[in-house]
Amino acid sequence: MTAVTQPMMHWVQAFLEAQAAELDAATNTQLAYASDLRDFAGWLDPKGLHFADVTQDQVEGYLIDCDAQGLSRSTRARRLSAIKQLYRFAFEEGWRNDNPAIQIKGPGKEKSLPKTLTLDEVNRLIDAAAGHPKDGARNACLMQLLYATGMRVSELVTLPVAAARGEPAMLLIRGKGGKERLVPLSPPAKVAMSEWLKIRDAAEDAARAKGKPNSKFLFPSHSKAGHLTRHRFFGLIKEFAVTAGVSPDKVTPHTLRHAFATHLLEGGADLRAIQTMLGHADVATTEIYTHVVDARLTALVQEHHPLAKKDRETE
Repeated sequence: MTAVTQPMMHWVQAFLEAQAAELDAATNTQLAYASDLRDFAGWLDPKGLHFADVTQDQVEGYLIDCDAQGLSRSTRARRLSAIKQLYRFAFEEGWRNDNPAIQIKGPGKEKSLPKTLTLDEVNRLIDAAAGHPKDGARNACLMQLLYATGMRVSELVTLPVAAARGEPAMLLIRGKGGKERLVPLSPPAKVAMSEWLKIRDAAEDAARAKGKPNSKFLFPSHSKAGHLTRHRFFGLIKEFAVTAGVSPDKVTPHTLRHAFATHLLEGGADLRAIQTMLGHADVATTEIYTHVVDARLTALVQEHHPLAKKDRETE
């Protein structure tokens, strides 16, 4: 009996054995492949079809049926991946002279709306940062700059001190791929940066007097990198959340970036301007914030509109 005439589950078993032997595939991965390919075989069998003679149209038909069943994008993407790999294996084994799934594009990942913070929550976080008994000025500067510019945390902690000199109205940020962008500073951010700069420079002067070299970073530290680390700042912002009475689960450096973009959009800022300030290469990435604002407006209407209230009362 040739492979072409073997039962479809023989193909699946041979594929899984090869995955285990050659790629050291994890048990859970193999179980997922087995489940997905068993479902595909179960869809083909009543139609009198076999893995050996399936066409691209038929693979697409199966995926359409998965969609009609209400399966999530991630599940459909995983099933397509399993089918592609099965046919790659079959091609290498000489069981087929083509891969009918190779040109099929997956459904892509579902984009969840980014978590953000209310203006009140942001203000409480900034107040908590500024209230630190030892590092209040530095912490206030960190939080004010993050919220005022929407910087990525890596951009923030590696910010050169030269960027803060001269009381700039705009902050020059070096982002991904070395691309630079200018972002306006809010008045509170400028004040916080000026106050921290005085304290930082005084500490640097004292260190230099002891023969230690000056740091080139706005937020120097004793870390190997010479600046405040992302990991340390992540821990700090969680501490601020606890002090501020904001759930630590919803507070990360990135949620401050999201808050920056969301609050600007709610205030009427142009999407292209927000794209530039965030350093997004594609405006489509920035457009996710329009959905955040839409969701907030919908919730606002549902909660406060008299007709919505009336509907809830009659339920």
